Amino acid sequence: MELNTVKDAFGAALPDDGTTFDVLIAGAGPTGLALAIDLTRRGVRTLLVERQDRLSPGARGTGVQPRTQEVYDDLGVLDAVRAAGGRYPHTAWWENGRIAKVAEMIEQVDPTPAVPHSNTLMVPQFRNVELLYERLQELGGDVLFDTELTSFDQDSTGVTARLRRADGAERTVRGAYLVASDGGRSTVRRALGLTMSGPSLAPGAVLLADVRVSGLDRDHWHRWELPDVGFVALLPLAGTDYFQTFIAIFTEEPDTSPETVRARLAAHTHLAPEQIDEVLWASIYRPKAGMVDTYRTGRVFLAGDAAHIHSPAGGQGLNTSVQDAYNLGWKLGQVLRHGAPDTLLDTYDAERRPIAEHILDTSTRLHRSGNWRRGRDLHQLGIGYPDSPLTRELRTDLAEGTPAAGDRAPDAPCTTADGTPTRLFDAFRGPHFTLLDLGGTGVDNSALPADPALLRLVRVGGPTPDLIDADGHIRDAYGPHSAVLLIRPDGYLALAAPPEDATAQVAAALETYLGAGAVPAAR
Repeated sequence: MELNTVKDAFGAALPDDGTTFDVLIAGAGPTGLALAIDLTRRGVRTLLVERQDRLSPGARGTGVQPRTQEVYDDLGVLDAVRAAGGRYPHTAWWENGRIAKVAEMIEQVDPTPAVPHSNTLMVPQFRNVELLYERLQELGGDVLFDTELTSFDQDSTGVTARLRRADGAERTVRGAYLVASDGGRSTVRRALGLTMSGPSLAPGAVLLADVRVSGLDRDHWHRWELPDVGFVALLPLAGTDYFQTFIAIFTEEPDTSPETVRARLAAHTHLAPEQIDEVLWASIYRPKAGMVDTYRTGRVFLAGDAAHIHSPAGGQGLNTSVQDAYNLGWKLGQVLRHGAPDTLLDTYDAERRPIAEHILDTSTRLHRSGNWRRGRDLHQLGIGYPDSPLTRELRTDLAEGTPAAGDRAPDAPCTTADGTPTRLFDAFRGPHFTLLDLGGTGVDNSALPADPALLRLVRVGGPTPDLIDADGHIRDAYGPHSAVLLIRPDGYLALAAPPEDATAQVAAALETYLGAGAVPAAR
């Protein structure tokens, strides 16, 4: 099995000099691909450039957390990702050539009506980006491979970027905005003069490799502890016939040659060199942690590793990066397609930077502890934006445990009016806002935007329901009281209001996303 066979011959053609786009994206890793998918489905003309001639190889970050699975569900890629992935096996510790102990290190959680995706999914990163790329192509988008964004200038109306192909061909293109998702060594971040700051991690180097191994079972995540030296681990990668190897021997300075990988595994495990059938990919990882002070400079945004880098402990980095893209994508879509004020984009920094700061603290704590046990606190389902300028909680009778404005909107099985089984996530799925009318509040849809690509009204209960909560799952998830809830395109509660004057409250909230005078009821 060859890693990443998608090359530039299958990518986008080099645009003509002077071509104008809505959004330019530098870097086709998980962050850039997720953002391109979200923008493309919104009709936003996007140019995604990648300096490598193919998608990045290597299993790298393998954990897709439950909240990211919900994002993938909305972007239309979850079924493919779940088919390609699997659960993490129990960990087996080896001593003297035999397994001495087995334990569950990744907590397994039963799904609930509100949380249908409840466990971390193991998906090799190279497969993750392949599936994201395939989804982007399904939507009519593509990647311009083998092309580097070398420099840019910005003014009050857009960004002018200079591109250079590996063959020397150069182009100048224009975009209303530029998003840097070009990794920890971001060219764009450096050009902006931004630097990262954060906690210091103990120096050292980890040799990562994807290998085929004979004579080792695939039912365990194998681990060898090396007291005062480090550890070696071999993880059987779901959907493949090989293992991801971690060789953390902090007294040695590794290189990435196949010979070194074989020699290190043979020296520090019971495996013989001839059992390492093939080394498909290898890289050196040096733990670092930090983040920038701002995610926006004029018309340029930073996302993913370009904005924050984490220890891999806890499997948070890739997930945080994809959710950066998910937060920024709908806001760019509102500004570029629905007339929202540019100030909406300021909330990207206001919402996402505190999240990255919290996750940076969490991953650093886990890294320093050396504890590999991982629980539901890392699933990112509790992430929310209660302090965001976009959040409006107007109810005063909230019962304990009821989601408030700023929280993630839970799922709930229910039926349509004719009895067809469905879920709230089915109603939320897509680039639109969803207005949940719980219990017949009398909200007047004629006084709200009529474009279903922008806003969809879903009545639960009341005289003319769209959904029937026969089993009470919606009531369990959202509480027993009548209310009107405005769900953002990224699945968070923007507004929660009581039935009184509900139409005016919704209209006022929508002006934030559409601009003054755009909502009929606000005129």
